[in-house]
Amino acid sequence: MTDEPMIARKEDGVGWMTFNNPQRHNALNEAMCQRIMEILADFEADPAVRLCVMTGAGEKAFVSGADIGALPEGPSSQRPAAPARAAFNALRDFNKPLVAMIRGWCLGGGVALAMKADLRIADATARFGVPAARLGVGYPLESVRDLVNLVGPSAAKSILFTAERLSAEQALRLGLADEVLAPEALQARIGEIAAAIVDNAPLSIRAAKAAVDHVSRGRWSEGEVAGFVADCLGSADFREGRSAFLEKRTPAFKGA
Repeated sequence: MTDEPMIARKEDGVGWMTFNNPQRHNALNEAMCQRIMEILADFEADPAVRLCVMTGAGEKAFVSGADIGALPEGPSSQRPAAPARAAFNALRDFNKPLVAMIRGWCLGGGVALAMKADLRIADATARFGVPAARLGVGYPLESVRDLVNLVGPSAAKSILFTAERLSAEQALRLGLADEVLAPEALQARIGEIAAAIVDNAPLSIRAAKAAVDHVSRGRWSEGEVAGFVADCLGSADFREGRSAFLEKRTPAFKGA
């Protein structure tokens, strides 16, 4: 296993991004944040990459939170460092599908990372929680907004107030996870989801992601989304999709 803070690879249209700090249960540090931005920029610029799957190295954790030992003391510790803010912004603004593949611990900053994904697919070993109240720190407003959007205000307050650990099934019931599978089934399910996305029209997916994100974040920039919809209608992929439908064959989309 490499000692790089993040591992990136591309395979069959999928960009894989792995948090690689297993000796600390993949706790997030500044070096990892720097690499997140670089990896996502590369995946976004590569038309062969249709989606990104992010996961943690090893079997014990997705991301167990921020590396607490690396946090400064005093008021500055209550504000996310610039690299972390930039990394979370890069995840938020990534314009291709982002899937979180979650095993083991997903805590604090790990939950915040997972919530930036479009889909959160977990196995039964996953454990979720936000221990900020046990550490005396505040959870950032944007992460709270993401949590409220997924689980609702009351459940968000319960998660934040109690700092309790949630099982994968509890996370599924609340909406924090989208699917929970047996550990041996997780990789195959991720493969099924990835294959379905890779086979579909990239411009259509971009328009759908932008529209959903605009609604969930309260941006409501109809002109921007309308531009993405117009791009679809003027694309070679639309012509290919129409032809394939009429000819009763599988379309071959190029993203243009």
